[in-house]
Amino acid sequence: MKAAMPNDRQLIILASIFFILFLCILASTKVKEIRFESLLKYGGFALSKAPFHSHNSSLPNSLGENSSSSDNIRILLAILTLPDQYDRRHFLRLIYGTQKSPVGAKVEVKFVFCNLTTKDQKYLVALEIMRYDDIMILNCKENMNEGKTYTFFSSLPEMLNEENKPYPPYHYVLKSDDDTYFRLANLVESLRVLPREDLYYGFVIPCESMDPFNQYMSGMGYLVSWDIVEWIRVSDIPKSRLEGPEDMVFGEWLRDGHRAKNRFNAKWSMYDFPEPATQCTHELWPDTVAVHQLKYLDRWFRTLDYFNVTKALKPSKLYHIP
Repeated sequence: MKAAMPNDRQLIILASIFFILFLCILASTKVKEIRFESLLKYGGFALSKAPFHSHNSSLPNSLGENSSSSDNIRILLAILTLPDQYDRRHFLRLIYGTQKSPVGAKVEVKFVFCNLTTKDQKYLVALEIMRYDDIMILNCKENMNEGKTYTFFSSLPEMLNEENKPYPPYHYVLKSDDDTYFRLANLVESLRVLPREDLYYGFVIPCESMDPFNQYMSGMGYLVSWDIVEWIRVSDIPKSRLEGPEDMVFGEWLRDGHRAKNRFNAKWSMYDFPEPATQCTHELWPDTVAVHQLKYLDRWFRTLDYFNVTKALKPSKLYHIP
């Protein structure tokens, strides 16, 4: 019995060492899970041509390292619309002007359209600019799928790059339709752990796909990092392909230029309005980043009611809203 005692002690010591190592590995795994909790909540992320990471997949360690910065996130939300859409612009100013500014971020909303063509437009749009200073007028003839998107992105560096101001002027540029509702706090939260270079973010097409490298991001609203904006300005690839569905053409530019190695599929935090049901629709839910196909006021009101956007209304003797 006495001769066996040292072996027993050795077994106990070895068992203790393995137990400690197990605890260290477990703790490390939990830290990684917490680190990417918000990312997994809003969608799936992929780096380069690596296999797509679904909601339940682990994510590369370089993700947080590439995106870490003490600077506030600067986002340009550009809503492409038409000069005569005065009522829609005023409505959207209410929608975005009443959202609280996300902590640690600066989101600027601008309305974008081509050259003015009527006397009414010249007066009314000029008054809007004087009052709100939130309009960008591109040097183009109004169109949807004949180069407006290219004119917009390729014009931004010259418009926005200025000396003695932060560079880049925006970390991300988000092109949006005027029938899409973005919830800014959730948008910013989904971006916090993403890279600020070579990023392409949105709702991947086709609707049934979850692979951000499959085709392209829906025109409801897609976001790119500033370096891609700079590339669009100088590359010959976008210039050679201007016509066609703008979201599809945009995706082809990135594919042919070997850009956007970092891609984020925000499905199903971005989706079409629930009715009529299609492969692109989803029920309204709290983790929403964007709702699309809000072409009618009743859809807007149902969406705004779901998210209880007037809950911050203060009581007053001056009004009574049941």
